[in-house]
Amino acid sequence: MANKKKILILGVGAQGSTVAKFMDGEDTVSEIVCADNDEKAVNYLVDNLKKGSGKLVDANSTDSIVKAAEGVDLIVNALPAQFGFNVFDAAIAVKANYQDFTAPDVPGIDWVESIKKMYTKTGERFRAIDRTALIATGSAPGLINVAARDAMRYLDSCETIYMLVYEGVKAKRFLPFWWSVETAYTDMVDDAYCYENGEILVTEPFSRPVYEKFKHIDEEIKLIEHAHDEPVIMGINADEFFRGAKNIYFKYGGFGVEFAETLYKMGMLSREPVEVDGCKIVPLNLAIKLTPPAPKYREEIQEIIDEGLESDTGAMVIKAYGEKDGEKVLVETYVDAPGFVDSFEKSGLTAEMYLTGQGGALFTKMFADDRIDQKGLISSDMLTMEQVDYYLKHAAKLDITLDTEVRKI
Repeated sequence: MANKKKILILGVGAQGSTVAKFMDGEDTVSEIVCADNDEKAVNYLVDNLKKGSGKLVDANSTDSIVKAAEGVDLIVNALPAQFGFNVFDAAIAVKANYQDFTAPDVPGIDWVESIKKMYTKTGERFRAIDRTALIATGSAPGLINVAARDAMRYLDSCETIYMLVYEGVKAKRFLPFWWSVETAYTDMVDDAYCYENGEILVTEPFSRPVYEKFKHIDEEIKLIEHAHDEPVIMGINADEFFRGAKNIYFKYGGFGVEFAETLYKMGMLSREPVEVDGCKIVPLNLAIKLTPPAPKYREEIQEIIDEGLESDTGAMVIKAYGEKDGEKVLVETYVDAPGFVDSFEKSGLTAEMYLTGQGGALFTKMFADDRIDQKGLISSDMLTMEQVDYYLKHAAKLDITLDTEVRKI
C-alpha cells in the first residue's frame, strides 16, 4: 500500500469540496487541509470530514499559501486560474506535488505561449525537486482527455477529434450556470481555440456552430466554439499522444451557453466601461453581480429538486476520425454518468459538481496511490494507457463509464 499522504485542498468551492469528501474515504490519506479565504465554507467542509483541518489563506500571497502547505505531499488547486502561478511557487517551495483543474493563466502573456512555457520552464522546476505538476484534471478538461486518450487504442492514425459537451440540466428557477458564474462568463467571452491543420488557431466565441443529434436526446443540439484547454494542450501533444491528429475541436452547448450568447451580442459581457446615467459601469461585472450563483450546499440543491427540473440531461461525447488496418473509421465514445437527481442521491452534489469534482478526485486518488510517476509538468491527456485503465477502472465505481463504438466510414 502507498504511504499515507497529507493533502492541501486550496479553494473549497464545488470542485475542491468534492475532492476533499472523496479523499476523506481513502486509506492512503492521513489528513486533508482545507484552505480558502471564506471561513464559513472552510468550517462547513471540515465539519463534514473525518480527516479534515481548516486554514484561512490569501491566494494573492505565495507566503500565505506556503504556510498552509507546510508538510503536505500534494496541493490540489481549485482556485480561479489567475492564482495558478502563486500556487506553483508555493508547491515548489514546500516540495509538494501539484494538481490543477485547468491550465493557469499568466497575466500579460499569450495564453497558448504560457501553456507551452508551463510544459518546459515550470516542468523543469518540478523535475528539479523530483515532483509532478498535473494540470487540466476536472471533467472537461480532465475526464474528457482521458476518454480521448482511450479512443486512440482503436486507431493506427488519427485525423480529427471532436469533443462535444452539452449541459442540458435546467431548473425551474433561473439558474443559467451550475458552476462559478464569474468563470462561466469570462470563459464565454475569452478567445476560443481550435487545433486545425496542425496549428493552434484563435476563434471567435460562439462561432462556427455544429449541430449534433445525440443518441439519447430527441432534438438536435447546437454547439459552438468556447474557450477551453483541450484543443490547445491536446494539439501540443497530438503527435505523441493522439496518433498525429491534425484537427482537434471543443464544442459546447446548453441553456447557459444560449443565455450567455444573447448577453454577448448585447454587449452585456464587455469588459469596457459604459456610461449609464452619469455612472461608469463595466457590463461584465454587472452581469456577474446580477446572475444567481450556482447552488453550493445540500439544502439549496434539495430545494431545486423539490421544485422540479425542466430538464435533466446532458452529453459528453468524443468523436475520433482516423484509420485502422488501412480502413477509415470513426471511434465514437459517450461518457455515461449520473444525472442531476442521481448525482444528488449518490453524494448530495449536482451533476456538474459530481462529474467535475469526482473526475478531479480520481486524479487525486492516482497521486495518493502512487500511480503518477512522471516528473515535471504534464496534462491529463499525457497519461499512459496503463494510467488510463486505472483511472477508468475507478471511475466505473462511481458509475462514470465509457460507451465506445468503432465503425467504418
